[in-house]
Amino acid sequence: QVQLVESGGGLVQAGGSLRLSCATSGRTFSTFSSVDMGWFRQAPGKEREFVAAMSWNGGITDYADSVKGRFTISRDNAKNTMYLQMDSLKPVDTAVYYCAARVGFEGPRRVWGTYRYWGQGTQVTVSS
Repeated sequence: QVQLVESGGGLVQAGGSLRLSCATSGRTFSTFSSVDMGWFRQAPGKEREFVAAMSWNGGITDYADSVKGRFTISRDNAKNTMYLQMDSLKPVDTAVYYCAARVGFEGPRRVWGTYRYWGQGTQVTVSS
């Protein structure tokens, strides 16, 4: 089993920055041959949408067009933690942000239904 815990959300003004963290525990990723981790978000009344993802072992990254150039996904293998650095935040970025993980799965990393493990979510609110 893998547990994910997000932190770092909050209230920020437009143009500001936040860094989200996703700490993992339980079975370590080094025991899996293929691990992908991603960030998704869901605003009130909207569907959950892809934000960014990365392959844990290879470091391949992918971003939604809406955040490309503003958000950066990264990881710290030693700490088993994934990050989402969010810069130049906009009010449309307001949502609950979730980190997610999947293991042993090949295919597009943007599909949230392919992720098995989820954190509880952290609220990000960007004021205008």
